[in-house]
Amino acid sequence: MTEYAWPDDPSPEQIRREWSATVSALPVGTRINGQVIVRRPFGVFIRIDDVPNAIGLADIGSMPPGASLPALGARVSGEVVWHTDHNCEVRIRLSEWFDHG
Repeated sequence: MTEYAWPDDPSPEQIRREWSATVSALPVGTRINGQVIVRRPFGVFIRIDDVPNAIGLADIGSMPPGASLPALGARVSGEVVWHTDHNCEVRIRLSEWFDHG
């Protein structure tokens, strides 16, 4: 699997079906832990621990100058900063970025 390939699990249908439960389980301000499952030029997607059908996105728009995107497979932590309803993404600001900015 390359850093740009999307994993099979969870499927987009599972993510959409569980979106209400995801938002309830991960309100803004919630601290999360997870694993980077996809890297894209605009950010990283994170499989969030303990919420199996939730996908987090830490994008470069929230990355301070001098910070970098974590590697594919890296364990990360952060905070929920927003829910993007139209594509069922949990927006995350990574803890390592707090130290930069």
